[in-house]
Amino acid sequence: MAVGWSRDGAVQDQIDATVESEIELARKRLPTGESMANCQECDAAIPEARRKAMPGVRYCVACQSELEKKQKAETLYNRKGSKDSQLK
Repeated sequence: MAVGWSRDGAVQDQIDATVESEIELARKRLPTGESMANCQECDAAIPEARRKAMPGVRYCVACQSELEKKQKAETLYNRKGSKDSQLK
């Protein structure tokens, strides 16, 4: 079924592209390497249980929460910023 100016299946293609983009973004945000003993932001001690559960952790829970809030606010905009990503 054609919708507006888009071709058949274009809506599903947009959904798939958005999901793939978010998965890629989430993978990039995963920490890697050795965990830090102190928070990179506030220098508070990071509990050993957190360091074991999340290898490569760089922030305490409070700072990580704030960072994620900021990142979420940034992703509320148009995925690519182009008119092609705004299917009608």
